[in-house]
Amino acid sequence: MEAHPKISFDNTEFAFAYKSNKELRKASFLFSSMGIGPLVQLGTRITPLAIKIGLPIKGLIRNTIFKQFVGGETLEDTAAVANKLGEYGVQVILDYGVEGKEGEENFEHACEEFIRVIQYAASQPNIPFMSIKVTGFARFGLLQKLDAAASDKSGFEGIVHTEVLSASEKEEWDRVVDRMERIIQAAASGKVGVLVDAEETWIQDPVDAVTMQMMKKYNREEVVVYNTIQLYRHDRLNFLKVSFEQAAKEGFI
Repeated sequence: MEAHPKISFDNTEFAFAYKSNKELRKASFLFSSMGIGPLVQLGTRITPLAIKIGLPIKGLIRNTIFKQFVGGETLEDTAAVANKLGEYGVQVILDYGVEGKEGEENFEHACEEFIRVIQYAASQPNIPFMSIKVTGFARFGLLQKLDAAASDKSGFEGIVHTEVLSASEKEEWDRVVDRMERIIQAAASGKVGVLVDAEETWIQDPVDAVTMQMMKKYNREEVVVYNTIQLYRHDRLNFLKVSFEQAAKEGFI
């Protein structure tokens, strides 16, 4: 195998070289099934109910859809997949899927897990990035309250309007910023890029703002923090342009 073969998206033989014929046939069957509208509609309706009432379908999900789209349930599971991809020159972005769990204990656990994943990524030559969700370590309602108080300039200026928060909520927000700081510090130390994933539009402004704060601090000599720009939104192209101007003005990347 060439060390650096010419990239061609039409070369399916090279693109799927890491998969066995059995795995390819299984994937083909899965995607063909997903193209059947009534089957997909039925599955999305009955699967949550089946899980809720305790029917033994988790094994089926784990060996079909889950196995096709998810690296693993644990970092150790995912590491095996990442290593296999690395053998074929494929780089990996790790994503710890944690959004939805609330409570300070869960938020702290998520923060520690993000850091653990970053530390692992730093030891691997084919894992240059880690994706994080701020909702993994911040309460949705808190973000929503801050978003409602935001101006059109809050995101790219890095301004979070904490004046609308109560004393306890301000302390809660300080903990959110502290968690993000710890995550970014770990990434900077390990030279791993952090992709801050986008959130729902009604909580995006404080996420943009705290991301901009981290970019101003850590993206001085090299890029550590990356924001996600949702260009399907009508206002995001201007947000991108103004963010670039802000970075050029204040001397960060």
